[in-house]
Formats: sequence, C-alpha cells, structure tokens
Amino acid sequence: MFSRVISGTVQGIDAVMIQVEADMSDGLPAFVMVGYLSSCVREAAERVRTALRNSGVSVPPRRITVNLSPADIRKDGTAFDLPIAVCILISMGIISEEAIKNTMIIGELGLNGDINGVPGVLSMVHYASEHGINRFIVPRANMEEAGLIKGIEVIAVSGLQELIDYECNGRKVIHDMNKSTGYYPDDCYDLGDFADIKGQVMLKRGVEIAVAGLHNIMMTGAAGSGKTMIARRIPTIMPKLTFDESIEVTKIYSVAGMLKNGRGLITKRPFRAPHHTISTTALVGGGVIPGPGEISLADHGVLFLDEFPEFGRNVLETLRQPLEDREVNISRLSGRYRFPADFMLVTARNNCPCGGWPNANKCTCTYKQIRNYNARISGPLLDRIDINVDVVRVDVEELFDHRENESSETIRKRVMAAQEIQQERYRHEKIKFNSGLDGGLINKYIKINGDVRDILREMYEKSQLSARGNNRILKIARTIADLAGDTDIQEKHVREAIFYRMKENGV
Repeated sequence: MFSRVISGTVQGIDAVMIQVEADMSDGLPAFVMVGYLSSCVREAAERVRTALRNSGVSVPPRRITVNLSPADIRKDGTAFDLPIAVCILISMGIISEEAIKNTMIIGELGLNGDINGVPGVLSMVHYASEHGINRFIVPRANMEEAGLIKGIEVIAVSGLQELIDYECNGRKVIHDMNKSTGYYPDDCYDLGDFADIKGQVMLKRGVEIAVAGLHNIMMTGAAGSGKTMIARRIPTIMPKLTFDESIEVTKIYSVAGMLKNGRGLITKRPFRAPHHTISTTALVGGGVIPGPGEISLADHGVLFLDEFPEFGRNVLETLRQPLEDREVNISRLSGRYRFPADFMLVTARNNCPCGGWPNANKCTCTYKQIRNYNARISGPLLDRIDINVDVVRVDVEELFDHRENESSETIRKRVMAAQEIQQERYRHEKIKFNSGLDGGLINKYIKINGDVRDILREMYEKSQLSARGNNRILKIARTIADLAGDTDIQEKHVREAIFYRMKENGV
C-alpha cells in the first residue's frame, strides 16, 4: 500500500517542504530508502523499525520502499524519523491517511519509541504555514517554538504510542499552544546599565552615535579602562526587537539547536563575544552540514570582538564581505545556504601587546612590537569600521563621584528617535539605517553646503582619506544630525564625525 506525508528540512535558515512516501509490497523483506540521503537519514530505517517494535507495532516481513522527494535536494538530520514511521503506519492501516491530511510531521525517534526534539522546527513551521499547512505534529521538546506561529494547530507528542493513541483513539494528548506567549522573561537577560559607567563622556557619545545609525565601532585603550564594560551594555540602548526580527533571530537559534527547553521567542538583542582563538568556520558559519556562525547568532544584535588584533588574520578577513552584504552565503555540492548577519560590530583593542601604553611605567613593549601589533588588522577591514574612539583612564574625581549618570533607558529614547527619523526617510528603500547608505543613496539623501564640502576636500587631500572613508564620514554626520533632530547636515556635525572617524589606523 502506498502512503504519503508532509515533512521538511532546513537549508541555512530557510526551510524546504519534503514529501515522505512509503510503499509496502510483496517481495523479499527489505527496507529501502532513496532520495539523495545522507548516512544520518539512511540510518532512520533501523531507528524506525526498532521504535515501532518497542511501541507494540509489529512490522510485517514485506518490502518497504521509502522515498524523500524532491530527489535533487540533499536530506540530512533526524527529523524524518517520525514522518517515515507515520508513513509505514498508514501503509499498515493503523493510521488513516485522512487523519494526517494537510499536516506536517517532524521528529526524531529513539529506539524505545520516544520522540526527541530536533533543530530548525520554527523555520519549517513558519515556511509551511505560509504555504497553506495549518496542522503540525512536533516533539514536545519543540512545542514552544512551533507555537510561536499564530493560526495553526500544534500537536506536541513525546512518544510514538502517544501519537498512535491520539490519531486512532482520539485521546487528548495535545498541548494548547495558542495560549502560550513563548516570550523569554526579562530577568534572564541582564547586561547592566549605562548608569553604572563613571566618566567616559566621549566614549559614551561615540557609542550612542554608533547605535543610532548602526555603525561599526572600535574602542582603543589601555587594559582595564572599561572597554568590555561598555560593550556589554550596548544592547541596553538598542530598540527592542520587532516581531519579524524576533522570528528571524529565533529561527537562527533554532537551526543552531540553541533554543532553551520551555522557551519560545527571543525578544532581546543578541550579544555574542567569541574568544579570539575562534576558527573561521565557528565565526562565519559552515561545516560539513552548514550551520550558523557567531556573526549570524549576533543577527540584529551586537558582535563584540575583544582583543581584536589577537584574532587570526584569516578569521578577521572573512568579516569583510558579511559587513557589506549583511548575510553569509555558503556554497556546497548539496546546495547553497544563506544565513543572515545583520549585526553591529563592536571591537576593542589595547594600545600595545602588554596593554600598558600610554603609561610608560607599565608598558614593556618596544616600538616595533607596538607597530606589528596594530598592523595585524588590515587596512580594508579598518576601513569598514566607522567610528574609532580612544578610551582614556577615568579621572579619580569622576571615579568617586556619586552623582547619578544617564541611564540606558534615557539614551535609548534618543537612539529610538533618531532611528525613527531614518526609517521614515528610507521607507521606500531596502535599508533602514544610515550605515546602509551606498554611493547612489548618499548622493540622494545627504546634501551638503559649500562650507562642509570645503572641510571634506581638505581632509581628503591632507589625510589620504579613501573614497569609502569619505562616505563613512558623511554617514556618521547624517546620524549625528538625526540625533540632534536637524534636517540638514551642518559644519558641526561633520567636524564631530571627522573626530570619531579619523583616529590612528582608522582612516
């Protein structure tokens, strides 16, 4: 008897619907699987057969052929175990095909019949719901993320026998996901507040400009000057994620298998701070089965690279393309995988390898060591970092000053006001922030007067400023004007932009 059920797989963070077909016929007993399968999927034959037996279902000694269609898409992972088992149950007449009509089935089977969670469920459910599927059978471990999509029915099961009892006997085993918000509680995300930071007025202003226009920023200063402390607080002055952004971030973490059990939608901006020993694959993504790297896990959030020059040169150079395109594309023989990478890059470095400079009594480095240390970051990569800020030692009077500093919420309000101006300005464009302006859009949206033009011409000639550097000064100036609520870019905006752009090795 022939049977068919709907399942799915994930390529990058995008899903593809897969038809699982099974045919049980007379002939020598065999379990044959076809359809461009990885070894992981081929092993499903033994898992399914054993799980059915341990769930009280005796599979007859007949020829079973399973096909996963379309055949030109490589299938990987263990999410096909449950749909294959359901196909066999339909072919045996235990479950009716009508009972699973317009239903997507996802899940891994244990040998004892348990249904285990799998990564990427949110991507598959989201894609299928947009293509007319409104009923889903998923592992209980994945019920929170599946329930994030509204207007669908989610059947969360923990075992194969539980599923059979539900489909055959109508026993109530489902969990009503429509009443679950699935949101992370606010108390699970505490990165501090800008009110905790003493002094550093210039640095806090630079960070505010960077967040307002989503500009990349580099902080340079002696060890212990507060670079990491400030970097960790940057998400607290960023606007809250929109629902669409939350769905995209949650899909990435779902594909990576990093969603916590019992948690649903991610509503807080990600903050990722990988160690400088990270590999290229771990940072950008990839692998035998391509998965998201740290830059994709930081999507719509902050990627903080502390000890920036200590990262491998090849690792850092791979950032250049994602910083421009805001996504990572990985090509394999099995297909092309896309991972979003719309993050804000925040980097920190010392003035020298030992971290003591500019204190001559603490620094033990030679001039050559300092020069080689700063030369580890290539010019093209530095050119893609908009804002460069020197982090100075906090004055003792500021350190012991008990006056209340500006809170993250106060700064966030100014940032949100500036970003609302940008979103209104670019409502007919594909970009949202000033950092996304390219040559053509700069000419369209940034108008400068003669005085501003003279300042930029002088900087271009004296400082060997690149064309990209000139454009980035204009984009920073546009953000500064938005923070001030000014329609036109004025001389003071450009001079402040030059101050934050034109730092040593940051031209």
